[in-house]
Amino acid sequence: MRRHKLISTILHPIVMPTIGVLLYFILKTTNFNTTQYALFLAIVFIATYVIPILLLLFLKLIGKINSFEVHSIEERKIPLFVMVCIFLVLGKFFQQFNSIRELSYLFYGTLISMIVVYFIFLTKVKTSLHLLSMGSAFGYFIILHWIINISILPILVIFMLLSGLLASSRLHLKVHTPKEVYLGFIIGLMGQLLVYYML
Repeated sequence: MRRHKLISTILHPIVMPTIGVLLYFILKTTNFNTTQYALFLAIVFIATYVIPILLLLFLKLIGKINSFEVHSIEERKIPLFVMVCIFLVLGKFFQQFNSIRELSYLFYGTLISMIVVYFIFLTKVKTSLHLLSMGSAFGYFIILHWIINISILPILVIFMLLSGLLASSRLHLKVHTPKEVYLGFIIGLMGQLLVYYML
């Protein structure tokens, strides 16, 4: 049980954007210096990790959520809406830099996936946001391969293995059904592919 919780924590959705940006900078050569890389990473980390944690602390304090794991659909609505806004801002931010414009795809793709999930909430169907983030990361590196034409097969294999491990952990913890896990991954993946063909 403890191992499954650890896996869910390490591969939490709020961690994945920072990992994605870090991998992007490792894979692609740009004209930016180390300080600028650090600044971009700090912006993403604060926006997608620190702010969501502070939001959850605030929501717990005012009684809007019962736990930081936000199990119910109702508890997920406010955090998801805030994340939609954050990802929209980050997408617009990275889109203005021509040399790293591809980074905006990561945020726009995940944004579309989160909007889809928000509408699915209206049908009282829950999806795994953990697997959504993994599907989104997997999809993003597929389109990154298409855009900058570099071999990233090892990264895709690692993401697929981690997705399987994470899905297994979420099921073992009984926080999701198989349908919710598969749905999350597929929505995350399709969001990235949709953005690629739209932009």
